[in-house]
Formats: sequence, C-alpha cells, structure tokens
Amino acid sequence: MIKKSIKIELPSGLEARPVALLVQVASQYESKIHVEVEQKRVNAKSIMGMMTLGLEAGEEIMVEADGTDEAVAIEDIEKYLSTH
Repeated sequence: MIKKSIKIELPSGLEARPVALLVQVASQYESKIHVEVEQKRVNAKSIMGMMTLGLEAGEEIMVEADGTDEAVAIEDIEKYLSTH
C-alpha cells in the first residue's frame, strides 16, 4: 500500500469533467485507489464519490493505492492532477 499527499493544480479544481478524467485514469489500474480529504474517504474509481468531495485548485488530498500496480497508479494520478 502506498499513500501520497498530492496538491490539486488543475485551474478549475475537480469539477465534473476533470473528475471524470481522474476516474478514467484511476480505472486503468487493478489496484484499489482511494482519495481522502479531511474525514472523507472515497473510491477514486467512483465518479459520484469523487464529486461529493467538491475539490478545488490548491487543495491537498491523500491518495492511497493498494495492489500490484500501486506505484504506477499513484504516479499517473499525481501527473494528471499536477500538469493539466
């Protein structure tokens, strides 16, 4: 299991379209992937779950991946959140 704190650098934060794209990135991997913010923990492969977080640009989130491809999953999620 890998946990990493990642800052959201998407200009619009995680609105509907960016959330959908993040879910697509997370869904490519077999690992279980979760996003934690404050006391909320949701499945990163769930559009509805991710939308409930209402994340904005500049916020820090904790991303947790657990599985055979966890390192690559965290790397790609971090790349998506920090380069768009």
